[in-house]
Amino acid sequence: MDYHELIKKAIAVKENAYVPYSHFRVGAALLTQSGKVFTGCNVENASYSPTICAESTAIVKAVSEGEREFSAIAVVTDTEDFASPCGVCRQRIFEFGGDIEVIMANRDGEYKVYKISDLLPEGFNQESLKKG
Repeated sequence: MDYHELIKKAIAVKENAYVPYSHFRVGAALLTQSGKVFTGCNVENASYSPTICAESTAIVKAVSEGEREFSAIAVVTDTEDFASPCGVCRQRIFEFGGDIEVIMANRDGEYKVYKISDLLPEGFNQESLKKG
């Protein structure tokens, strides 16, 4: 699957975002190594800390369906800027996806691609914890 198709899926799911507080809609589409795509949108909560990001939603859906190997994740917003995953999502992407590609797209369909290790240098996962 090419990046444009993955971005389209993220754009579509972004419409389902529940964002009554921030009004900042985010959609994510996670491509697994088996070729499946899991999508997610952000879901806010009035107490803020239970809010879940789009990237985390997609990852949790994939993991709950037994997928553990990922290839790429697209993250889209309604802004002209590119939205990078938050720190919690960066860690979650790294832990479950390894050093996958993160595609950040803006409202105009432009995108940038980074490896998660570029966004989270010195990230850690289960293998890192075994070294201690």
